[in-house]
Amino acid sequence: MQTWAEATEWERDWHGNCVNSLGEEYKQIAYAKRMGLKPFHNGKSPFNFDLKGASVLDIGGGPYSLLLKCENFRHAVVVDPCRYPEWVYRRYDAAHIECGQFKGEELLEKFVGVFDEIWIYNCLQHTENPELIIQNARKIGKIIRLFEWIETGVADGHLHNLTEEGLNAWLGGTGKVERINENTAVGLCYYGIFLGRKED
Repeated sequence: MQTWAEATEWERDWHGNCVNSLGEEYKQIAYAKRMGLKPFHNGKSPFNFDLKGASVLDIGGGPYSLLLKCENFRHAVVVDPCRYPEWVYRRYDAAHIECGQFKGEELLEKFVGVFDEIWIYNCLQHTENPELIIQNARKIGKIIRLFEWIETGVADGHLHNLTEEGLNAWLGGTGKVERINENTAVGLCYYGIFLGRKED
């Protein structure tokens, strides 16, 4: 059984220099659809998402967050514990996206305000305490958009075997389960839009 530090190092090494990201970004289009994000063509690319002035926190977005395909956001933040090549952070800066290098388990220590949306996709199996991350997300986000692979077992870099029952309990709702084979995203997945913090 790997420790969290070992799993995180494995994940960072898996991404390598982050130069050829097409495979991961192609899969993200399948995730985004199931997270309720609707793409539009801006005349240059069909892979754009209008956030209509929302503030969004992407937990575990890694070196190529879906936020890089978004426009019209009020505040956009990516948090990820891995350290990637410096050019990754310059790319985020150029897109006006903040990037924090820390764990999702530490969100409440880092953020006081509330985000309109929290995004979690294809990352919880790598974390130390996925239930705590979801608890934190529910406290600082009005809604949570989530896509995760389930029943994958434990393997290198993957510390947790996520299940439908566990995710439903942590999220306080019922997600949808589907076996997909789309955009090289293959497997049994769980997804949905869940309520987080209630309006004050």
